[in-house]
Amino acid sequence: MCFDLDSRPPITPIAGGALASRRLVLTAHDGNRLAAFEARPGGSADAAILILPDVRGLHPYYEELALRFAENGIDALAIDYFGRTAGAVDRDETFEYMPHVGRMTWPGTRADIQAGVEHLRSLPGMSERLFGLGFCMGGRLSFLAATLDLGLDGVIGFYGRPTGAHPNGSPAPADLAIAMRSRVLALFAGADPGISSDDVSVFEASLEHAGVDHHVVTYADAPHSFFDRKADAFADASAAAWEETLRFIRDRTVQPS
Repeated sequence: MCFDLDSRPPITPIAGGALASRRLVLTAHDGNRLAAFEARPGGSADAAILILPDVRGLHPYYEELALRFAENGIDALAIDYFGRTAGAVDRDETFEYMPHVGRMTWPGTRADIQAGVEHLRSLPGMSERLFGLGFCMGGRLSFLAATLDLGLDGVIGFYGRPTGAHPNGSPAPADLAIAMRSRVLALFAGADPGISSDDVSVFEASLEHAGVDHHVVTYADAPHSFFDRKADAFADASAAAWEETLRFIRDRTVQPS
């Protein structure tokens, strides 16, 4: 399962961190209007990141995650998936998202991802370095974003299923490794019932065969959605995953002079 409704990122806020945030609506090339949440550092940004949520779409978890990135000097934008079927509106915990997941299409999702990337590139003073990051369904979509010729410097996926079919109509990332044009950081949970070690091995082998620069980490005994403030038993795995994420970005970021 994905995060609970009251889940939040297990990242300590930076005291006094200067940042600005806002909710907004983007328009994709096919005319779809999608909700989004933007967070920016108070000063110059070292990089930018597009956040792709799990099956619930835009949720407070991802808004808070965007703020944590901004505190670390990274422009962040989290987008929603359900503008076409549920409108570009705020939703509460009563929203039944799974029927809308089943009505997603890969062409529509591609258009929304592109809209998010274009918005980040339009920001004044935006860094040249741009990354994608996703969780669960969004992790799968983040891997696939590397195939879309968006000029991403890297993509990061937390427990995104890399093989098989998905209700959102997206192709399997392992099948499209040859088309990936971005570096890949893949973070998996060793006790995830939905993603087996064989799935991870198939994905890693496909990346190797395609010559994709990648790093795959599996956190032993951690469950799916371990990256959660409530999951005290997996705090070490969460801290390590956050450090892997920041290191992956910083290792590929041109620092401002």
